[in-house]
Amino acid sequence: MESEISEDRDVISQSYPAGFMIVGLGETLFDQFSNRSILGGAPVNAAIHAHQLASVWGGQGVVATRIGVDSLSQRVITELARRGMSTHAVQRDVEHATGTVDVQLQGGEARYQFAADVAWDYLEWSPDLEYLAGQCRAVTFGTLAQRRQVSRETIHRFLNKAVQAVRLFDVNLRQSFFNRELLLHSCKLATHVKMNKDEWLVVSELLGETYSASDPAVSVQKWIRKINLRGAVLTDGCRGTTIIDHDRVIKGQPVSFSKTHDADSVGAGDACSAAILTGLVMEWDPERVVEIANRAGAAVASHPGATPILPRDVWT
Repeated sequence: MESEISEDRDVISQSYPAGFMIVGLGETLFDQFSNRSILGGAPVNAAIHAHQLASVWGGQGVVATRIGVDSLSQRVITELARRGMSTHAVQRDVEHATGTVDVQLQGGEARYQFAADVAWDYLEWSPDLEYLAGQCRAVTFGTLAQRRQVSRETIHRFLNKAVQAVRLFDVNLRQSFFNRELLLHSCKLATHVKMNKDEWLVVSELLGETYSASDPAVSVQKWIRKINLRGAVLTDGCRGTTIIDHDRVIKGQPVSFSKTHDADSVGAGDACSAAILTGLVMEWDPERVVEIANRAGAAVASHPGATPILPRDVWT
């Protein structure tokens, strides 16, 4: 039996190119705008951007998700393959559709309405997920894909096995798909947490923590010391990103790129996540990590859609 398991692991390992892996774990969905439909979902966006960044240093981004068997699902496979990414951890579901979300842009900011009971709600444990959990160097996950028990239990199992990895809990509060228990357990499974200032206000209220409106980074620092997270990332839109650990608060300088006429902010935070994960895996100084995170987020916000090709000057 042990030899059979070893053989299966060897076969699976051949499905992924050599190099360190950064996994986006959770929902795949299509952002439905009034005039277009674009592949998205925070874990997918982060994995795509991580693939762009990490490949410069010999790594890769990997998507671990579940999609339907429909026209949108084929677009997922085609898009990932076009970008040179593995699709072996993309599960197919014959009973549930590929996820979608209606996106409304208000003042340049996105508002979301998610379709219910879709394929990623049923992400299940598999040999591919077991292999990725044991081999990846980093993984990002959020609250949305934990809204149903099946996917929630799979995500928790992955994180419990990925003890060697940087585990970034990207809070991404959406509608009512979160509660105090979910936030607490997700933090326990994580090494780092990422949220924006508005999300920290909600999280602090739910968890009974002190929130400082004048200097939220200080209150985040006290909180991560208390619950023994390694670090946190606090984002503030175009004003940039702050990296926080037990001893330091490192605020990056805001960055801007020339915007196209149809630019939107969708996916900017996911590009920031990808840069944070890449930097942590590469063990860069925090100052360099936050600089590239700001540049990656700003580059995405200067174009339409969540996963444009990042210009090389993001990391040079």
